[in-house]
Amino acid sequence: MDGAPRTGRGSAHRTREDLDDATVEAVGRLGEALECVERARGALYEFHQLSGHADLLLGDAVAQLAAAGHRRTAGQLREQLLGRNVLDGRWTFQIVEEYDDLYYRPFVEADEEVRRRLTGGQRHVHEARMKARERLRAGRDRWGPGA
Repeated sequence: MDGAPRTGRGSAHRTREDLDDATVEAVGRLGEALECVERARGALYEFHQLSGHADLLLGDAVAQLAAAGHRRTAGQLREQLLGRNVLDGRWTFQIVEEYDDLYYRPFVEADEEVRRRLTGGQRHVHEARMKARERLRAGRDRWGPGA
């Protein structure tokens, strides 16, 4: 039962010795691709938040310029920049929603379906095999607790 999944804190082990190396490698590559998509999504949300925060700061600057007697300059900034679309017809929340709907969710669903079909739904089978190999190579119990 050494390769079978076990339960407990941090001990879900997924070497799945019943799977061939080529399948494990391919499913691992798909998981790596999903991790890149997750990072891209995070960058997109960061872009969304930074752009929104910049617009709020711009609003503050416009109000402060007007209060300081620079109404014409404040008015020009208001007309040119405040509330402006970041892409043609879209604010950042719309970009985020479109990315989520058209790319992110279908990618996650496809990854889950492939894992369900090929690994019984288990994640990170490739990494679990790597862990087991490295721990054995270092003379450790491959699933032992602690370091």
